[in-house]
Amino acid sequence: MTKSTTQSLPNSAPSTDDPFLWLEDRTAKQSLDWVHGQNEIAVGELQGDPSYQASFQTALDLMTAEDNIAVGAAIAGHVYNFWQDKTNALGLWRRTTVASYKTEKPVWETIIDFDQLAAKEGIKWVFSGASRLYPDFSRCLLSMSPDGGDASEMREFDIETRSFIEGGFRAPASKSNFGWLDEDTVIVSAAFEDADKTESGYPRVIKLWKRGTALEEATPIFEAQKDDLAAGAGVEFDGDKRHVFLARAINFFASHSFLHLPSGENRRIPLPDDATDTSLFKDQLVFGVRTPWTAPDGTVCQPDGLYSLDFAHWIETGSFGAIEILLAPAHRVSIAGLARTQDRLFISLMDNVRGKVLVCERRDGVWSMKPLALPENGTVGISHAEHFGSSVSFSFTDFLTPSSIIWSDDDGETLETVKSQPARFDAAPLISEQFEARSKDGTMIPYFVVRRRDQKGPVPTLLYGYGGFEVPLLPGYAGVRGRLWLEKGNAYVQACIRGGGEFGPAWHQAALKGNRQNGFDDFAAVAEDVVRRGIATASSLGIQGGSNGGLLTGVSLTQRPELFGAVIIEVPLLDMLRYTELPPGASWMAEYGDPSKPEDARWLSAYSPYQHVRAGAAYPPVLLTTSTADDRVHPGHARKMAARLQEAGHDRTLFFEETEGGHGGRGDRRPQAAQTAMKYVFLQRALSAKA
Repeated sequence: MTKSTTQSLPNSAPSTDDPFLWLEDRTAKQSLDWVHGQNEIAVGELQGDPSYQASFQTALDLMTAEDNIAVGAAIAGHVYNFWQDKTNALGLWRRTTVASYKTEKPVWETIIDFDQLAAKEGIKWVFSGASRLYPDFSRCLLSMSPDGGDASEMREFDIETRSFIEGGFRAPASKSNFGWLDEDTVIVSAAFEDADKTESGYPRVIKLWKRGTALEEATPIFEAQKDDLAAGAGVEFDGDKRHVFLARAINFFASHSFLHLPSGENRRIPLPDDATDTSLFKDQLVFGVRTPWTAPDGTVCQPDGLYSLDFAHWIETGSFGAIEILLAPAHRVSIAGLARTQDRLFISLMDNVRGKVLVCERRDGVWSMKPLALPENGTVGISHAEHFGSSVSFSFTDFLTPSSIIWSDDDGETLETVKSQPARFDAAPLISEQFEARSKDGTMIPYFVVRRRDQKGPVPTLLYGYGGFEVPLLPGYAGVRGRLWLEKGNAYVQACIRGGGEFGPAWHQAALKGNRQNGFDDFAAVAEDVVRRGIATASSLGIQGGSNGGLLTGVSLTQRPELFGAVIIEVPLLDMLRYTELPPGASWMAEYGDPSKPEDARWLSAYSPYQHVRAGAAYPPVLLTTSTADDRVHPGHARKMAARLQEAGHDRTLFFEETEGGHGGRGDRRPQAAQTAMKYVFLQRALSAKA
């Protein structure tokens, strides 16, 4: 297919008939028979490749290595960690003392062995987190998924006795959330019955559940609208003050927050709907905004800045006082997140996609701030901050530097590297560079390239992208990618396209809803720039993306197939005219639009990959992956796309569906390692002869 023809595809009439609706039935025999048949073909071709077994073993070894970093959070003198290795496939929830954690070989106490629990109960439980009870933190509300999906069962658990509480709080698997109000009261964000759920399938009603009563008897204290995204609740401590916050999440980017008062009143906190990066610290409510907002005192709050107000004053008077500017916006600097210890607030920033952390104090009504002396020119994250103490830890990595954990017991005053992952591949011959590509509308799009220093000509190259939901793609060390891709002389490219969060809300909004094509154009521009620089040829350039990134690679396949030699589409959205019909698709309308509205349907139909498959198009080889247990992005998207491609004669289309693991592939590492190895085998086969 010629370039001019492929560029015209977004404006051509999409196919509206759908002979593959039956594949949307997640567990019907007909659907699963089709899945098993497809899996057999994909496994036979990819796992049958001579290089597969070694690749699988390498991936599994690295994913389960004993010397991987045990990332943990400190609470009341202990560091808690979830750990998986070859012996513990489903994992251990465990803890050690802070002093022991800092040693080379910590002495861990197992809290729960999930492999033993699975053997006992006959369910492959996947750990989903625990809410611990203040102030002793020895009781918790433990969440476990039966299949790796988002829906989890909750049980009350005693950490000291390592046992579930007989007759304690317990709830069946759902997308509900649980937190402690006090020892005998749980706050439930309920999503059990249809009446409790939003249209997206998330919690709509907040209830108080008293010990000794049935869950059905819990008392409602707050409700969101049926068409909202979700309702949420949480208890926040500020010193010795306990606050109960409730939230009505209208969509991913807008919400109304409330303070639940002792009187029973739910008082709305009058911040703008698109407030973000909120934190309560020393009676100050810190917040940011996604669009400019003029506060009642006349202060103009701008995106990428941070502001604070006297929360205690608002509780007492019901009105905001003066707004203080904590951090002014700066060019290409965005806020990655906030965390706090008892006495300090930490601000994680991205400066041109490179990390840094600021530490703030509040004394005598005045803010002070200084940068932390952390490594530069990489990705810096806040691993944990002890809310009721002074310990805080940070992670550092880049494409060629193994991850490390930098620890402080005194609010960041002294810093010590306590954990460093061993190198997983030979980085000496490699170089990491940052370039920019000019997109269709002239916007400069940054991207990273990792390759051999002495590269003389085009090589097989993997281009990865995401571009949605304000999520940034940051430099990070990946041992599996290093061993299975970079060490073989291949190159890796990571694109920071619009729609993501690399440069704050405006970068995201530039590819929102009807502007989505900007992100797709950005990705194509990076691909063309990579070829122009001689890093790859179009036929030796493969692309990969998952979830929203799967939509990106699906659109890239149907709009610009001539730019690529292989396409991997993981756990994707692909039928954008029906995505709201596949739960929980309705939750994403603030990102993509509503296909039931004619105006939105026009832009969605202009790019929706499923409707733009063409029988005569010269598509490169395609690998689609999904999971039967994915209750976040329905597997019907990937199934139907694979079926339509194959029906249209594109016989180089492979499909593989894992039967467990959910959207993020949680649970046993062996299926994850197998799928990872299959993808690298697919790329190497498709691209190696074309450089």
